[in-house]
Parts: sequence; C-alpha cells; structure tokens
Amino acid sequence: MSLRNLYQEVIMDHARRPHGYGLTEPSGAESHQINPTCGDEVTLRVRVDASGRRIEAVSWEGHGCAISQASASLLSDVIHDLERDAVNARIDAFRTMMQSKGTVEGDEELLGDAVVLAGASRYVARIKCAMLPWVALEDALTRA
Repeated sequence: MSLRNLYQEVIMDHARRPHGYGLTEPSGAESHQINPTCGDEVTLRVRVDASGRRIEAVSWEGHGCAISQASASLLSDVIHDLERDAVNARIDAFRTMMQSKGTVEGDEELLGDAVVLAGASRYVARIKCAMLPWVALEDALTRA
C-alpha cells in the first residue's frame, strides 16, 4: 500500500470513528466554527486546569466532510493533557503545514497522526476544512 493510500485510510478511519466526539460537561470554554464555503461545522469544548495552563479535556461535535471530521478527531488525540504553550506550538505547526501548499510534510513529533492531512494543503478548498477544528481550539483557548 502506498503512503498516500495509507494516509487516506487514516483520514477515513478517523472520520468514521472519531476520537473525542461528543460534547462533555463541564467545559471551560466553547467555540462554534462554520466553513461557509462547504457548510462544515464544528463545536469544540476545552477544559483547562485551575492554573489555566494545562488542557484537561477536549471534546467536539460537528458535521461535514471527512477531512474536517478527521481533523477534529486527530486534534483531540494530539492536544490532550498538554500545557498551553505546547498546544499553541501544535496549532502553529499545523497552520504552517496547511499553508505550505504541500511543501511541508509536518512535524510528526508535534502533530502525531495529524500529519496525514498535509496532502489537503495542496487544495485551497480543503485547507479551511482541515483548519476548522484547529481554529475552534484557538478561539476556545482565548475564551478559557
């Protein structure tokens, strides 16, 4: 199986059986984001610890294309139980990968399996799909 096919399988697996799906209570902050281009939507909740520095939990719900749903699922795997600085580094690394038009493969140490979405960066219409949950996370963190 080629690497590209493997990446597509990972995306489809996360879209079919998403991780972190289902909004949990209590939540520290919530963000609802919509991609008006295609209709993808995601609501993401994040709970931080008492110090405001560590992510204790993230949950989400949404609907849309396989890329947006897989991206939210992969995000929930990547940021759980991290300090805000580490989460922000992952958001920045993901954004850089998405803005690269396919020239940046992504840092697997930072992004884990989310690097499978690098191929989406070659398609302008798909960048917003992949970025949607990451934008929701960024927004929720500013509210937390």
